[in-house]
Amino acid sequence: MTGTTTLTLGGLLAALLILVANLHPWWTGSREMKQLAAFGKGFSAAACAAACPGGLLGWAHSRAGTVGNGAGERVSATAAGSTSGSTVTSGQLVGLGTTGAIIAVTVVFLVGLSYKAAGKKDKKRIIGGAFVGSTLLLTAGVAGALEWLPGALDTVGEALKDAVQGAGIL
Repeated sequence: MTGTTTLTLGGLLAALLILVANLHPWWTGSREMKQLAAFGKGFSAAACAAACPGGLLGWAHSRAGTVGNGAGERVSATAAGSTSGSTVTSGQLVGLGTTGAIIAVTVVFLVGLSYKAAGKKDKKRIIGGAFVGSTLLLTAGVAGALEWLPGALDTVGEALKDAVQGAGIL
């Protein structure tokens, strides 16, 4: 698997540009939360993928960082004439169990279904949210702010398993 667990300043630049492109219409418009829904769906899927330690979702998460680093470096060199290969302090979400993985995969699947049903603009916003989420979740700050996520996914997964097994019902 080729991917990265660190984010460069160029990757941060790429994520910030996409974040600003998605927040600008909301900020200058009516500021209704539904305008951010598609972006939030993508970000949620990325957060669930970032909680996965491996597999296809883990690979996609780390690959987003690689793509962001490369694209951001090119943008920085072209627009400002300087490269910014310095890395940002890295972080990751850890502790996802098997029951939480079921919920994480289900969330990503639901976002995929939303993507399929979305219009052209919302498809771009979902992809943008997923990219920004995956990229920023390589940083210590964002990963630290969402450190509760793997435990929450595990808790929901355990409750689902218990409900399916009939625990507490009989």
